[in-house]
Order: sequence, then C-alpha cells, then structure tokens
Amino acid sequence: MPADHWDAPALTRDQVAYLAGLARIDLTPAELDHLAPQLAVILDAVARVREVAGEDVPLTSHPLPLRNVFRADEVRPCLPADEALAGAPAVEQQRFSVPRILGEEA
Repeated sequence: MPADHWDAPALTRDQVAYLAGLARIDLTPAELDHLAPQLAVILDAVARVREVAGEDVPLTSHPLPLRNVFRADEVRPCLPADEALAGAPAVEQQRFSVPRILGEEA
C-alpha cells in the first residue's frame, strides 16, 4: 500500500522543529515543511506495527537470536620480553621507551 494512502497523524512544523532541536539538527523552513509529512508516515507505520504485535509476541532488540562469537579466553605462551623489545629503538626497565609528549613529571 503506498505511504500516502495511510492515515498518518499530522505533525506540525513546530513539532518537527522541536524534535530537530532535541537532536541538535538545524533545519531550514523548507526542510521542516518537507519532513513533517514524512515523519507522520513513519509514526503511522510504527503504530501499525504496535497493533500487530500482540501480548504473545516477546519483546526483542534484534530480529535474530544473538550469541557470543568471541573465542574462549585461553592462556597461551607469549613472546619473551627480550624478543619483543629486540626491535625497539629505546628500552628502559624491560619496557618500550617513548618520548614524553605531555610534559608530565615521572
């Protein structure tokens, strides 16, 4: 069904300007006039979805079930410090030494 056929609630230009202000979006008067009917159609579509979603439909944040896709946290041998620091331009107390950039006291 075409969007213009829906009985979308009217949004005033002032309401759209208020919403734009909350979102910190600067809209021209022409943009406010253009967006008001579009936002009304979106609100009507959301209202129609609410009508269809009955009490037996569980609330979800995603249409598909999600699962953790991270690998297990397993202890593995790491590179010895002397090998890791072998290519460093400067080393201090078995750590990479980098130039101070913030002027903070040690």
